[in-house]
Amino acid sequence: MAEYKPFTENALKILRARYLMRNEQGEFLDKEPADLFLRVAHYIASAEKTKKSQEQWSEKFFDTMMARDFLPNSPTLTGAGRDMCLSACFVLPIEDSLDSIFETVKNAALVHKEGGGTGFDFSPLRPKGSFVKRTQGIASGPVSFLRVIDSATEAVKQGGTRRGANMGILRVDHPDIEEFIRMKIDGKSVNNFNISVAATDIFMEAVKADGSYDITDPYHKKVVGQKKARPVFDMIVESAWAVGDPGLIFIDRINAHNPTRGLGPIRATNPCGEQPLHEYESCNLGSINLAHFLSPRAKDLFDWERFGRTIALAVRFLDDVIDVNKYPLPQIEQMTRANRRIGLGVMGWADLLLRMRVRYDSPAAIKLAEKIMAFMRKESMAASARLAEERGNFPNIAKSVFRGKKMRNATTLTIAPTGTISRIAGCSSSIEPVFAFEFTSKIIDGEIKDVHPIYEEWKNAHPKDSLPDYFRTAHEISPEWHIRTQAAFQKHVDNSVSKTINFPNKAQVKDVEKAYLLAYELDTKGITIYRDGSRAEQVLYKASPEAKLHPKDRPITLPSVTDKIKTGFGNLYVTISFYNQKAFEVFTSIGKSGYTTMADAEALGRLISLALRSDVDVKEVISQLKGIGGSEPIFTEGGLVQSIPDAIAKILERHLGSVQENSKDIYQTICKICGATLPDEKCPVCPNCGWNRCS
Repeated sequence: MAEYKPFTENALKILRARYLMRNEQGEFLDKEPADLFLRVAHYIASAEKTKKSQEQWSEKFFDTMMARDFLPNSPTLTGAGRDMCLSACFVLPIEDSLDSIFETVKNAALVHKEGGGTGFDFSPLRPKGSFVKRTQGIASGPVSFLRVIDSATEAVKQGGTRRGANMGILRVDHPDIEEFIRMKIDGKSVNNFNISVAATDIFMEAVKADGSYDITDPYHKKVVGQKKARPVFDMIVESAWAVGDPGLIFIDRINAHNPTRGLGPIRATNPCGEQPLHEYESCNLGSINLAHFLSPRAKDLFDWERFGRTIALAVRFLDDVIDVNKYPLPQIEQMTRANRRIGLGVMGWADLLLRMRVRYDSPAAIKLAEKIMAFMRKESMAASARLAEERGNFPNIAKSVFRGKKMRNATTLTIAPTGTISRIAGCSSSIEPVFAFEFTSKIIDGEIKDVHPIYEEWKNAHPKDSLPDYFRTAHEISPEWHIRTQAAFQKHVDNSVSKTINFPNKAQVKDVEKAYLLAYELDTKGITIYRDGSRAEQVLYKASPEAKLHPKDRPITLPSVTDKIKTGFGNLYVTISFYNQKAFEVFTSIGKSGYTTMADAEALGRLISLALRSDVDVKEVISQLKGIGGSEPIFTEGGLVQSIPDAIAKILERHLGSVQENSKDIYQTICKICGATLPDEKCPVCPNCGWNRCS
C-alpha cells in the first residue's frame, strides 16, 4: 500500500463519530480510514462494466480518497455499500392541492431519513385568504404549509441521528411575499429551513429604478396588483441583517444558464443554494482539495497536469455514483438518471492562497480563481464527453443545449460548502476564508483547541514576528471581496456556488443592501449573508432593559413529583415541585457518580429553580437544556439521552409537555452531539466531532 499523509486527530474523531461503519453492537467494522475508503471505492467502482475495470478503478478511487485529493459528499461516504442513498441534494414539487402538499411531506420525510436535503418552491400555492371552492373554506397560504414541512422534519430528526435540512423558496411576485420574508424574524421559527426569495430580473430592475412590479395570483394565473419594489427589497435586506434570512435566488439567471431548460423551468435549489434542480431531481457532489496541487517547481506554483487527471477521475467517480445509488423515490431515480447531473467542486482554496502567499481579498486571488474554474470547466466537460463516447449520452440530451453533441452529464460543476469532508481532508472549507486561525471550543468535560496548520507552521518558524498580511480571516475580509470571490468562481460553474457573505456585528442594514445589489450586478446566481452575533442578539434584544426579575419566596409545603432517568453517568433523580399548579422548583441528584458530577447536577437544579421562581417560562428552560450534548450519551427506553441537562429536559417534558427544540442558544451555538461551542457562522461545523447545523 502507498504511503499516505496521516489523518489529524480531529479528522479521526469525525470519522469514528460519523463515517466508520459499525455493527448492531456498536463495534467498528471499519477499523481505520483505509477500511472506509476501500469500502467506498469498491462499491462505486462496481458500476464499471468488467471485473478488470472494477479492480482498476477501485484502486484509483481508493488512492485519491486516501490521499485526500478528492472526497465525495458525506452521504456517499456513509452510505456506500450499505444500501443507502448517496446523493446530498434534492428538489421536490408542491402543487396547489392538499393531496400534493401531504404527498410532498411524506416524500420529504423519506429523503430526510436517507440523510438528504430538500428544496421546495412554495410559489404554486394560492395566497392566504383565498376562497377554496370545493370546501367553501379559506386557504391558509404557502407559509402555513412550509411550517407543516418544518414540523415533519423536526419529527423525523427526533427519531434519527441526522438533521433534515430544507430550502424554502417563494417568488417575489407572490401575493404572500411579505409574510414569507418576515417568517424567521423572531429568530426561533422554522429552524429546519433556510429561506430565499426567488427574485426576478424585473423585480431587481424595478428596485434599481425605484419602480413597481406585478403581483400574480398563482392559482388564477393572473396579475392581481402591483407593489413598489423598493419597500419589498428593504424588508428582505432588514430581515437578512437581523437573522441571516432570507437569501436571494436570481431565478431568471438560473434558468437562462440551465442546460436542460427544454424540460421546463427550474424553481428551487437544495438547502445551501448551490444546486438548482428540476422537480424530483437529485445530484451527488464531491470536492477536490486545491491545496494538494501546489507545486513549488511549477512556473505558477500549480500542478495543472495532475489537477486535470484528478478532475477526470472525479467525474468518472461521480458518474458511477448515479448508477450504484439507491434512490428514496422512483420519480427521483428516473429524473436523476435522465439528466445525470453531477457537482464537482473544490475545497482548500484559502489554504492554497496561504501557501502561495496571496491575500484572499486581492485581484491576484480573483484572477487565480477564474483560471482554476475555467480549467475545471474545460477538463470536466472533456471528461464527461469521453464518458459519453464510452457509455452514451444522458437520456434527456435532446432537450438540452448539448443536443447533437456528446455529453454524459447535464452539468459537471458545483461549489458546495464541504464542512465535514474538508475537516477529514485537513483543509479549509470550500472557497471560504479561514474562520479563525486559533479557535478554542468549550465542551462539557474540558476544552479543545483548533489551530490552523499553516498558521501553526508559520508561527513556529517565526515566533517573534507579526503575521504577514496574507493571513486573513473571514471577518477581516470585506463583504465586497466575499462577493467578488463568489462571482469569480460562478463565472465558470454550470450549477451554482454556496458562499456565506460574512459581515461584522457592527454592519448596518445599508451594508447588506449594497451586498445584495452587488451580487446581482456581478452575475452570481444567489446570495446569502450572515452578520456576526445576529442570532444571539435576536433572542436577547426583545427583553426590556428596565425589567427586573425577583424570585418568589418559597412556601413551607409544596406538592411534588419525583422521576428517574438513565444517563451515561448513572441514574438521575429529578424532583419537580409545584406552586399554583405551575412548576416552581427542581431538585436533582445522581447516584454512583463522582462529586463533580453530583455538584453539577445540584447546581443545575438550583439555577432552574431560580429561573422558575422568577417566572421564567418552563418551556424556555426546557428549550435551552434540550439537546445539549455530552461526553457520555446513552440510549434508553425514551430514546437518546445526550447529557445530564438533556436528561433534565426530558423529565420536565414528561411532566409539563413537550417543547420543540430551540437550536439557538441564548449566547452561543452548541454542537448537538458533543456539546462543543461552534464558530459564529450561518452554517457552522463542529471542530470536535464534525456535526454540521445545516446537514
